[in-house]
Amino acid sequence: MSKKTALILTVIAALSVIVLSAGCKGKTARVSKPEPKKEEVVEESPKKDEAQPAKPQTGNIAVIQTEKGIIKFKFYPNDAPKTVDNFIKLTKSGFYNGTKFHRVVPGFVIQGGDPLSKTDDPRVGTGGPGYNIPAEFNGQPHLEGTVAMARSSDPNSAGSQFYICLAPQPSLDGQYTVFGQVIEGMDAVHKIVQGNVIVKISIE
Repeated sequence: MSKKTALILTVIAALSVIVLSAGCKGKTARVSKPEPKKEEVVEESPKKDEAQPAKPQTGNIAVIQTEKGIIKFKFYPNDAPKTVDNFIKLTKSGFYNGTKFHRVVPGFVIQGGDPLSKTDDPRVGTGGPGYNIPAEFNGQPHLEGTVAMARSSDPNSAGSQFYICLAPQPSLDGQYTVFGQVIEGMDAVHKIVQGNVIVKISIE
């Protein structure tokens, strides 16, 4: 090999080293771990109050304390709303306390709610709260223990007097406002005699 050729090879080799060294300079090759993203805080919208189960309605049962025992009856507010409201209003005012069952017809009904019965007024059977309420005739049948409003020949003449059936009375269906049904104390209902006092009526 001539000196000239050897010199050329030496130069080429040197240049190769320089190029390779230049290509390796810089940051170390690596897969950079991405910067952790800031967690996005998503504020949860306040939840709307979920529908709560319907609370049991209050004022759905009347409790009649009598000399012969306790009588409880449930109301029919959907069938006779005004009548039920009226009875509850009178009850809460103490209107019925001390009145008597002034009419008892065996096998038929017992009737009370006349304020005149407190003093055994001879006009008993004609008294009331001083106003009348409209009839609310409905499809509830007259069964044993049915509670309905007493009235005169005028359908809209009821006020405070009510009766409780001692036996089914289908002939009365649709002619009187049925607004309740005895659920406890039918034995006491059957023991009532004319003149027995309604000690107190309360709503629970």
